[in-house]
Amino acid sequence: MDRTQLLLLGLPLLLFFSDLLTLFTPPPPPPPKPIPHSHHHLPPPSVTKENLDFPSQKTSGVGGIGLGNTVNINFCASCSYRGSAVTMKKMLDTAFPGIDVVLANYPPSLPKRLLAKVVPFFQIGAVAIVVAGEHIFPMLGVIAPPAWYYSLRANKFGTIATFWLLGNAAQSFLQSSGAFEVYLNDELVFSKLNEGRFPGEIELKDLISKRLTSTGIVDGLGNLWS
Repeated sequence: MDRTQLLLLGLPLLLFFSDLLTLFTPPPPPPPKPIPHSHHHLPPPSVTKENLDFPSQKTSGVGGIGLGNTVNINFCASCSYRGSAVTMKKMLDTAFPGIDVVLANYPPSLPKRLLAKVVPFFQIGAVAIVVAGEHIFPMLGVIAPPAWYYSLRANKFGTIATFWLLGNAAQSFLQSSGAFEVYLNDELVFSKLNEGRFPGEIELKDLISKRLTSTGIVDGLGNLWS
């Protein structure tokens, strides 16, 4: 092979092994949850005139509205839904103090995941045939390469780029689930797969509020929250 053929074969190989490394490398472990600070060793707040005149401003150390509840937002990471998930998490943290919001990837179905791992092998096979088909076909028992091989070989770079882009598009489709599922204490609250749309911030806040109210959640002052 000349230098051009080596370059055309080496670049897809480099991208191929990079894709394989990305596919089979396990995701990094989630960051450890912060340990809540205990307030038992803090000195009691001093009683001032402002405290006596405005008792409603005193802060309760018991907890927040969402204390003891967990919201799971499972979204399609390959669909670039992380920004929406982070926005919803910040809104829920503000609206329901003390609630635990967990973000996680919603993987596609098993057949789609398996097909996504097979696509790179088809990519590298197509590139190898375009670059060195005159050596590969005789090894496969085909003495004369077919006519379509010469058509593809007439524009090597364009053919290789087309195969690679189509393969990457297929991989992206197979790795996406299109999901944005919201659970409160393992009970489904909203499903993009069922509704075909994203939840609005006010809509999701109301859904969580109704679920908390229906389960009799009380706030830090011992009152039923609604």
